[in-house]
Amino acid sequence: MLHGRAQEQDRIAALLAGTAEGVSAALVLRGGPGIGKTALLDWAARLPSPTDRPLRVLRADAVEFEAELPFAGLSQLLRPALDRLDRLPEPQRRALAAAFGLGSGEPADRLLVGLAVLSLLADLAEDGPLLCLVDDAHWLDTVSAAALLFAARRLRAEGVVLIFAARDGALAAPGLPELALGGLAPADAVRLLDPTLAPDVRMRVLGEARGNPLALVELPRVLPSGGSGGMLPLTDRLRDAFHGQVAALPVGTRTLLLVAAAEDTGELAVLLRAAGSLGAGPADLPPAEQARLVEVRDGRLRFRHPLVRAAVHAAATYPRRLAVHRALADALTGPDTADRRAWHRAAAATGPDEDVAGALERTAEQARDRNGQLAALTALERAAELSEQDDARARRLLLAAESGLQSGHLGDAVRLAERAAGLVDDPEFHARVAWVEGHAWFWQGGHRTAYDLMTGGADLDPRRRAELLVAAFHPAWYLGEPWLGACLDRLATLDHPVARYQVAALRGRPVPLAEAAARIGAEPRDRVQLCGLGFVAGQDAETYEMAAALVARCRADGVVGLLPTLLFFLAEAEFFHSRHRDAAVSLDEAVQIARDADQPLWNSQLLAVQAVLSAVAGDEPRCREQVAAALSDARTVGEAGGRAWTFWALGLLDLGLGRAESAVAHLATLREEPYAHQVCAYRSVPDLVEAAVRAGVPERAREAATRFTGWAERVDRPWARASAHRCRALLTGDEQDYLLALKIGGRPFEQARTELLYGEWLRRARRRTDARGWLHRALDTFDRLGAAPWAARARTELNATGLAAPQAIRSVTADLTPQELQIARLAGQRLSNKDIAAQLFLSPKTVAYHLYKAYPKLGVSSRTELADLEL
Repeated sequence: MLHGRAQEQDRIAALLAGTAEGVSAALVLRGGPGIGKTALLDWAARLPSPTDRPLRVLRADAVEFEAELPFAGLSQLLRPALDRLDRLPEPQRRALAAAFGLGSGEPADRLLVGLAVLSLLADLAEDGPLLCLVDDAHWLDTVSAAALLFAARRLRAEGVVLIFAARDGALAAPGLPELALGGLAPADAVRLLDPTLAPDVRMRVLGEARGNPLALVELPRVLPSGGSGGMLPLTDRLRDAFHGQVAALPVGTRTLLLVAAAEDTGELAVLLRAAGSLGAGPADLPPAEQARLVEVRDGRLRFRHPLVRAAVHAAATYPRRLAVHRALADALTGPDTADRRAWHRAAAATGPDEDVAGALERTAEQARDRNGQLAALTALERAAELSEQDDARARRLLLAAESGLQSGHLGDAVRLAERAAGLVDDPEFHARVAWVEGHAWFWQGGHRTAYDLMTGGADLDPRRRAELLVAAFHPAWYLGEPWLGACLDRLATLDHPVARYQVAALRGRPVPLAEAAARIGAEPRDRVQLCGLGFVAGQDAETYEMAAALVARCRADGVVGLLPTLLFFLAEAEFFHSRHRDAAVSLDEAVQIARDADQPLWNSQLLAVQAVLSAVAGDEPRCREQVAAALSDARTVGEAGGRAWTFWALGLLDLGLGRAESAVAHLATLREEPYAHQVCAYRSVPDLVEAAVRAGVPERAREAATRFTGWAERVDRPWARASAHRCRALLTGDEQDYLLALKIGGRPFEQARTELLYGEWLRRARRRTDARGWLHRALDTFDRLGAAPWAARARTELNATGLAAPQAIRSVTADLTPQELQIARLAGQRLSNKDIAAQLFLSPKTVAYHLYKAYPKLGVSSRTELADLEL
């Protein structure tokens, strides 16, 4: 029986009851040591099934030692379901099999493993409700945690409940609901106390335990003899309580417990082998069980609470702990225990030992092969500490830094790379350091440091010069002048396809994008470098085609982590082509993946472009919320990646809502360094010109308009020339420029804005009849695109000509969420739910759920009818 947890029990029971309707849910239980998280999970595991089919319970108890073993937690949870791997789509099956050491090949994208977990859980739930419980989730290895959180965020209609129990401040799980466990109410706390306690002890326990269930049970054991103990934190008091119990055990039992404390996996056979060499054996186990400090179940020994392990470990002398680690290393003789043996040998080492360092390096290699980059980092750093020579120490530290870069632990990457650089005086080695450290600084927003490292490294090793200078272009892009110009000067000396395109995009007339792409190969990670430059060169249509093809390939190959970058470029192209709804769909998906992939730079940029779309729609609260989110990532040491786009978003918002002076202030900022060369700075010039003219300060936009005209002539695209003519028309009032802009034509949104501006010009010239046609066409486009502020202006102008403006016709897709629209489009192409799920990283049941929601909004009831709609 649980005391005082009725509300928490009701919350969990309600989640499980939802599985009867196919509803899924995830929850994170939070609380300090001893607060009752495990007890609540135990209670949940005993709940009856909410349906006539049995409830299946999968459970994992993460342990501290296995936090360094890739996929240890995931393997423990899903081990009973591995017979279903063959039912997964092939890329997912391969990814999960490789993660569990059941297959070979290249390490899979870690997010693809998360998708495979989602698919496997959904498949299990086909047989009935599924409850997954992960205790001590703060000790999950990083790749297991990432995969489970990826799946948890995408649970919706599978009939799965996934509950994590974690300590406060650990296991960051943004996007998942949380339930904090506090102390028990006084009445419930009293019910847990031993009724035979003396009144003064009862009062003291109640005061010091503060409702912590473990403390209520354990503190009475130490309080009578602990007069000053009340000054210690509760966790220390509990550890002391367990320490007292351990100290009272026989010597052999204490030895066996110390072996178990050092080997978290709890495999009883291993523990007994190691303990045997130290004079302990099976006969020493019962006293610990009788004291309720440990339990043995399914061949494994588990401590009652992590604080028991801490008490056992703290009570042992240093030499005794070393002896235990040596004994465990000797006991782990099998090939599948090489990693654990290496770690125990490392723990037993008291000085440099090249043999142990080499074993840890091999452990790191195996971890990297399974995408366990953080585990590799830890192993390599310890291997470096045990290395006997500086060159070996430096090499291992740099390998550790590379693992830190690949795992997203950028601060560790910088720290380790700097340590490596200080150990050797070799220019080629320092060039490698510059590559790692430069990228780590770049992804944190430290653009000046990244640029200096990369360009400095390029001077150290001629063989790496080209790749370092090409990489240096990216921080230079954010720094602006004079760094960008200096970088382009150096890139111009290289015979490198990407470098040539970088220089031509900003300084010359670039070759066609497809031609440049053919020179660098077909790999998405290579071609993605060209996408952003395609917009600089005005090659929007070509960039769209390339980004769309790369997105399709990444979906097919399961390269999930690259999708935020590619979807950003795809959404950018869709926005420039006035396909605002398509851009919203791409951005919605990309933001979710960027969050799961822990990519703050792209998350910032994606949110900022979302803010631009919200500005076009006139949704001020949402626009400002997205701008704030784009600028708020605390992990960024420099300026947020999406800051330039936020100026455009706020400027467009103010322009659309008639706040011209404020719009000028935002948009004019984009004409300054470090933004003046960026894509959004050039594309926003027509908005700046319009805002400046409306605010009565056209001089603030003349220089920008001149530069824009030069750019339009250089890129030689009709839509660019049309926008340049519109700018001149606004600044000079020359009707011929309006007519030229309209004749050349542009993308729908920009064309409609020209029609609106020309219609306004005609009405002010008292040519009302001439104005009506242009205003009517503009209004129709604005309504179709959902550009509410511009539609309102067009209506006002049309009414002012004496012609009543028609009411807006609501789009058939207006009520769909971006994800519903995306799924409806794919379903309209006759793709199955399973195929759609594989593309969009959802479960088939979630796809079915979204279609169920979309059908009535669209007024259809089948895929056949969807195919007839223009979505």
